[in-house]
Amino acid sequence: MLAAALALAVTDLALKVLAEATLTARSEPQFLGPLELRLTYNPGVAFSLGASLPAWTIVALTGLITATVAAYAWYSAPTTPLLGRVGVAGVLGGALSNLIDRSLDGVVTDYLHTGWWPTFNLADTLIIGGAVLLVLTSARQSSPAVSDNDRDART
Repeated sequence: MLAAALALAVTDLALKVLAEATLTARSEPQFLGPLELRLTYNPGVAFSLGASLPAWTIVALTGLITATVAAYAWYSAPTTPLLGRVGVAGVLGGALSNLIDRSLDGVVTDYLHTGWWPTFNLADTLIIGGAVLLVLTSARQSSPAVSDNDRDART
């Protein structure tokens, strides 16, 4: 899980560097299917919440959250099903990438825009997708199938 999270973080950081190198000089929108490539910088967290807070506060909070997710990944890895491990790797990789990016200059580089949703990046997608996988995994684990012995005991 940790190796996958690191690989995902490196991928997103590389895409952020590529976006900064190629999108700053272009004035016309660049389209990638339904997405527009648009370079923006987010000083806050999701949906620019906390944008007025000092950068060190957001870095400290996101660092604490990222460390908590990493500890959870380490602790739960042996008992988490594959889908859950993929989810944890996505959340951790995305959180780590955004934390590193924000630590450099106080903002997160965003480069994907749909026209109807705030601009985001691969790390944001990994966090949301990973969280969805975790919810699906926990929902499957919390509803055990009823065995024939359980049915016989109730009748």
